[in-house]
Amino acid sequence: MDTVVLKFGGSSVADNIKLNVVAEKIKSFYKENKKVVVVVSAQGKTTDGLIKEAMSLSSVPNERELDVLLSTGEQISMAKVAILLNRLGMPAISLTGWQAGIYTNNTNQDAIIEDIDTSRIEKELEQGKIVIIAGFQGINPNMDITTLGRGGSDTTAVALAAKLKASKCYIFSDVDGVYTADPRQTKVARKINTLSYTEMLDIADEGAKVLHNRCVEVGEKFNVPIIAKSTFNNNEGTIINNKIEGGYVKNIVKNDNIQYVHITADEYSLEKFNTIYNYFIEEELNVKNLVNSSENTLDISFTIPKAKFNKLANLLENKFPELESSYLDITRISIIGNGIMSNNIVLNKTMDVIKNNKLDIISMEINETKIAIMFKKIIANEVLEELHKTLI
Repeated sequence: MDTVVLKFGGSSVADNIKLNVVAEKIKSFYKENKKVVVVVSAQGKTTDGLIKEAMSLSSVPNERELDVLLSTGEQISMAKVAILLNRLGMPAISLTGWQAGIYTNNTNQDAIIEDIDTSRIEKELEQGKIVIIAGFQGINPNMDITTLGRGGSDTTAVALAAKLKASKCYIFSDVDGVYTADPRQTKVARKINTLSYTEMLDIADEGAKVLHNRCVEVGEKFNVPIIAKSTFNNNEGTIINNKIEGGYVKNIVKNDNIQYVHITADEYSLEKFNTIYNYFIEEELNVKNLVNSSENTLDISFTIPKAKFNKLANLLENKFPELESSYLDITRISIIGNGIMSNNIVLNKTMDVIKNNKLDIISMEINETKIAIMFKKIIANEVLEELHKTLI
């Protein structure tokens, strides 16, 4: 019997009306004589609310306890879906991440799945039950709850699909699939029918809130077809697989949720640089684009997600008070497509748009699948729209 994994995002399970739509979607797969595993996110903005509550108690909450708190959102969703399915005559059982055998490393808020013991899941499936699993969470070697980072339910779903050898992993949300740009930022965005894992990974890495980057990595490693589609209609979604179509732009990502950080000190030493960098790694600050611009003084610049800013500021104040630091809100625009580096027309047209809008560039990165540009200020959505009309 074929196994499928269905993942429903927060917007899909946001209220009881939408939960009934989700139940009908699950029922349609179950009636096809399939083994059905369902992964759910927290309802609506539940996770944001829980973070806000934690921050009202502490500007830097204890990370272990924050994971305990954040994991409750998905547990509410899984229980509600299971209750509803059982009422509708479909046998269902809900499992938390640890009940489902999801084992992670020790990292809080951004844990990595290291193994999944699927014996409990397979036992329930053999009994004809639909298994509902809380996404975004697992358990570490100390038997403590961990969470996988924002969007981690996607990773839960694809990792389960790989381990269970499922034929497909469906990622359901409130949009029809992956678009050429964020539809909330530009009205000209349109749905993409197919993407390679590489392209989708670039899109996710650049900050698009479509799929969790680790879920794409797992999908590519184990060749799990991922279908991103809407919960609320039957339109064809976007298929993410290993097929590559090169030479043109597939997607443009505009990311305003990062900060440019500049740190200086009068004296430079390799030991000092390494000490700072090791703290960044230890504190899991997700620092990118790190550069030291001087041989004689400490002159470090890098980018960091805005969500990590309080943690960085606290680290610099407590561990390195002698350092001078400044911060800049910036935009990073990434133009993505296999073989894009060999297409000079794309780069020339991009530079024309930048010149016409008189935009100041901090840095530019070009590789086989991506042109990524950092600007010195927040860029208006109109620039994204102009790039989209020019390149896609």
